[in-house]
Amino acid sequence: MFNAINQQIRRDQRSVIKRAGNKILPCLLLCCGGFERLVSGHSISLLILQQYLNMHTLSEKVKKTSFFEGHNNPLIISGPCSAESETQLMQTALQLQALQKVDIFRAGIWKPRTRPNEFEGVGTIGLQWMQKVKQETGFKLVVEVAKPEHVEEALHYGIDALWIGARTVVNPFSVQELAASLKGVDIPIFVKNPLTPDLKLWIGAIERFQLAGINQLAAIHRGFHYFANSPYRNAPMWEIPIELKRLFPDLPLITDISHISGKRSLLQEIAQKALDLETDGLMIESHFDPDSAKTDAAQQITPFELGKMLDSLEIHNPAKSENFALPLEKLRTEIDKLDGELLLILAKRMEIIDEIGAYKKANKHTILQHKRSQHIIEDRLAIGSNLGLDQNFLNQLIEIVHDASMKRQNIIFNKP
Repeated sequence: MFNAINQQIRRDQRSVIKRAGNKILPCLLLCCGGFERLVSGHSISLLILQQYLNMHTLSEKVKKTSFFEGHNNPLIISGPCSAESETQLMQTALQLQALQKVDIFRAGIWKPRTRPNEFEGVGTIGLQWMQKVKQETGFKLVVEVAKPEHVEEALHYGIDALWIGARTVVNPFSVQELAASLKGVDIPIFVKNPLTPDLKLWIGAIERFQLAGINQLAAIHRGFHYFANSPYRNAPMWEIPIELKRLFPDLPLITDISHISGKRSLLQEIAQKALDLETDGLMIESHFDPDSAKTDAAQQITPFELGKMLDSLEIHNPAKSENFALPLEKLRTEIDKLDGELLLILAKRMEIIDEIGAYKKANKHTILQHKRSQHIIEDRLAIGSNLGLDQNFLNQLIEIVHDASMKRQNIIFNKP
């Protein structure tokens, strides 16, 4: 019986690996805490590979929203943080229209606030003002929705696209309700990252809309709440949107530079960084009189200032030509191979660490031997420095590997 089971497992492994093709390594890199070792006698975790492939299949269903066709590169979404009055919306929209650089007009209609009695948006009447902006300027419109009732009203007033805010994305129940209310509706949906740096939660929100039949999807990176001191209102944590883009290469990614920066002085720096990382668009809050704004006054700029900033940004050519892509793909393949070798070496190193731990335990030696540890650190730093590696990077790498080694030996010592 066991032989038959093992043969079936091997057949399943070959089937999954054949489907994965060159996607196996990214899967392992994503799940390196959970995959089974690739050294001799071990196999790739079928469950992890299957989960990765299912996610990749979902990502292939994403089609670029029509907002990205025939518009600026990058796409520019701008408008006030909140709709405050018809005059404020119209004046801001007309000044933005004069720039000839903005593709989509945004404004907050319903504002989820941290505390009660703060300005929570004007509600439905703001949608009527937005309608007039569209008639006057021709702008396409996008607003935030947090409840199915918001969706119904926004669609009633001809809003062209919806975004799901960070405070909503943290709650899968709320996201599911919104996805269900949009079933059968062909409208672009922009999904902001959750407040917390949780990539799975962000992906899960996107998947809920995909499963509801929404294929015109984009993600919005607006930074993450972070308790440590930071110059930003919300820490960008660029590695998270980069990983999202790697997993969902066809999913447009917009960078909300206003909510990352929290103040005008940082907007240009964040915008350029986002463009350097090949963002597909920028969301920037703009108000004809930002100092009088009822919400987020410190991070809003005038349309004139927005135009100056956009003119100063360096826009990179899209990396799509064959002459560019083929050499790049060759280099990335080489990186994939090297990463695989690194993982194999680390797995082998940990096997030897286990043997060392068992030997120490049998001979009643302590886990940590300070002289040996100090020698290793100094020796590896010297070797790495001679190879041109950054000192801070080396220190962090050595510390991570050393801590992992100590933990493995500690587990062996605590076994009965």
